[in-house]
Amino acid sequence: MSHNERKAVPMTVLHFSQPVDGGVARVVTDLVRAQTAAGTRAVVACPPGGALGRDAAAAGAEVVDWPARREPGPELCREAVRAARLVRRIGPDLVHTHSAKAGLALRFALRGRVPTVHQPHAWSFDAVGGTTARLALYWERLAARWADRVLCVAEDELRHGEVSGVRARWAVVHNGVDTDRFRPADEAARARARTALPALTGVPPHAPLAVCVGRLCRQKGQDVLLRAWPEVAARLPGARLVLVGDGPWRGELAAAAPEGVLFAGAAQDITAWYAAADAVVLPSRWEGMALVPLEAMACGRPVVATAVTGVAESLPPGRAADFLVPPEDPRALARALASLLADPPLRHDLGPLAAEHVRAFHDVRDTAGRIARLYAEVLAERSAGGPTRRLPRPSAEPHSHSLPDPDPDTREHIRR
Repeated sequence: MSHNERKAVPMTVLHFSQPVDGGVARVVTDLVRAQTAAGTRAVVACPPGGALGRDAAAAGAEVVDWPARREPGPELCREAVRAARLVRRIGPDLVHTHSAKAGLALRFALRGRVPTVHQPHAWSFDAVGGTTARLALYWERLAARWADRVLCVAEDELRHGEVSGVRARWAVVHNGVDTDRFRPADEAARARARTALPALTGVPPHAPLAVCVGRLCRQKGQDVLLRAWPEVAARLPGARLVLVGDGPWRGELAAAAPEGVLFAGAAQDITAWYAAADAVVLPSRWEGMALVPLEAMACGRPVVATAVTGVAESLPPGRAADFLVPPEDPRALARALASLLADPPLRHDLGPLAAEHVRAFHDVRDTAGRIARLYAEVLAERSAGGPTRRLPRPSAEPHSHSLPDPDPDTREHIRR
């Protein structure tokens, strides 16, 4: 093969993700769409079913099955072996792991033998408590040495990792959204959305409408929102709250829902919900940098969100007082949401400001470009340090007793 032919071979990036729905799946799909458009061979390994495999394939990526459970457990060793076999078969130039489970399995399997970028999408030790949280934190501290970069979506996420004792070679690239898809709707489009969405059948067209988009689970905090809603409804009779999404807490939330709360289920296209909403609310307990506020703001919708990791960094500068409330505080959430729903002039002012901010600072094409430059830096460093070590044939099971202790001196900041 000639030198020019070697140069023409596209770079292969192998993405591993266990979440196949929600924000992580959308981030991976947007990223591989940009990568394939730029000539990169993007391969996505994920569990079958869910949105990620379907959407990533539609975006131009190759998709391979990687059966993996959401939670760590007895299957982890087999999941790591399967992952190592996929890496060996596909032969990527770089592996990009998304969220805790993929990061656990792949870093365990590869031990730095293949250039690796790990993206937590929120820290795993925030999602659990007690012994499980301590084990998750220990693992993140240990495994950071086996990633060429730990890629955070917010400075907040990086600082939280540092304070928690994770020592890594860091990078920060803020999340972005497709501003061609998520864009402000005019009044005619908003009226059509309110008429066309089945969950809004029978709702008066001018009723104040709050929309919460997200998986129905503890992280997203819809239970706090339901506790806040009676105060909103008392101030704004006739107001409606719609929960868009599905998940393990649906039954519990439906049983606790006060009057005026509607459940729309999962939606493949959420742009109509942003068009219909007067305000979008995200009451999360933890995040990395949530996509919902970015998508809503790109659509010109004002947002009320909890002040968890990454949210303040996604907002227009100086407007935190208009958008943020403390987490786990239903009274503060109710006051902020009711004030926004009751004030059309404020919503009219905030919407265009929010949309312009997202277009300027959170366009997914800029995000993909920064990640491409990060890959190039990682590969250049590996090339300068010698050839990447060959991945050995996977054994029946990785042995946990061979894991070395974390190195407290490995640390480098790389800001984006």
